[in-house]
Amino acid sequence: MTKADIVDRIAKGTGLTKIETKAVVEGFMTTVKDAMEEGKRIELRGFGVFEVDHRAPRTGRNPQTNEPVPIDERFEPVFRPSDQFREAVDEVHKERREEEEADA
Repeated sequence: MTKADIVDRIAKGTGLTKIETKAVVEGFMTTVKDAMEEGKRIELRGFGVFEVDHRAPRTGRNPQTNEPVPIDERFEPVFRPSDQFREAVDEVHKERREEEEADA
């Protein structure tokens, strides 16, 4: 699903124009990105948490030569879904699998 698909779905569900909806979606994405750049944690109850994880420096290996390769520390954006979100996705996919198995 692309940003355009998200804009289409939200516009249909809310009655807003696609232009208005696109501005809201882009505003949300910018707000999340900016907050994470500032090191803030974004918690959306019932949906999940966006936060920044620290990855310590380490030594990796080049798989072709097996030589050690230094990997610098980095800070990664991560998303952790809420329990409700995780359970809803799990339930829907289990139901789909059961339907597919019954049809086969």
